[in-house]
Amino acid sequence: MESKRAIQIIQSKIDAIDALARKDSSSPEFTKWRRDTEVALERIFGQESRHKTDFTDVRYSLFAFSADTPESAFHNAYLRGLSNAKDILLSIVSEIREFDAVSFGQESSFDQSHIRPDAFSLVELICLRFHYVARQLRSRHADRQTLSIEDEYDAQDLFHALLKLHFDDVRPEEWTPNYAGGSSRVDFLLKEEQIIVELKKTRPSLKDKNLGEELMVDAVRYKAHPDCQALICFVYDPEGRVGNPVGLERDLESMAIGLKIRVIVAPKGS
Repeated sequence: MESKRAIQIIQSKIDAIDALARKDSSSPEFTKWRRDTEVALERIFGQESRHKTDFTDVRYSLFAFSADTPESAFHNAYLRGLSNAKDILLSIVSEIREFDAVSFGQESSFDQSHIRPDAFSLVELICLRFHYVARQLRSRHADRQTLSIEDEYDAQDLFHALLKLHFDDVRPEEWTPNYAGGSSRVDFLLKEEQIIVELKKTRPSLKDKNLGEELMVDAVRYKAHPDCQALICFVYDPEGRVGNPVGLERDLESMAIGLKIRVIVAPKGS
């Protein structure tokens, strides 16, 4: 299947999610959408593909509940499931656009022979699921001590641990070569995969404009790094401080600097 057609099919499933949010998990519209999406992913990527597995693993219901559980809790679980499904489908669309040479046999605009598509997708998924891990850590047995994400250093520590689940050579705080009279540290370098990850955590003093400017400057500097063929900028925004997260993502990803860039602001609307 051509990449353009695959994107059209998956985008149609994404576009249907807003209407589904006004339904519930028992509605025939949701049942049909979920099955149709699973079938579409199977036909595009194969029955045993990670793309289909990630989507089918999404939960739309509570893990546990009692007779006293309010109806709103069930609906909120359903909405969280739709949000997770949307994030996964958006990530798949992004992967198709960036790696169509690998997945669909078309010509690529730049050399990606040494970037594993699955590695890039893994980092994307960590970004998209990061908030759920951070939130789960707050719920420990007998109120034991845990890691609370209070600032950017806390976020980096947890993200580093999650990267180690999938990658052997994770290098934190790697220096970039001098560029325009200065150098800077990258947050994480996946040496073998040649992927740099930049993590920002929003705070009251970091406005949208300043955040965008910082990421643009970083991206230009990282291009000079000899082991950087792809850059993922993860903006962790648990308080919802970024006014237009989709706009920020699109603006930064559209930068024409000859470097593969993926920008993820998450969670959105939380």
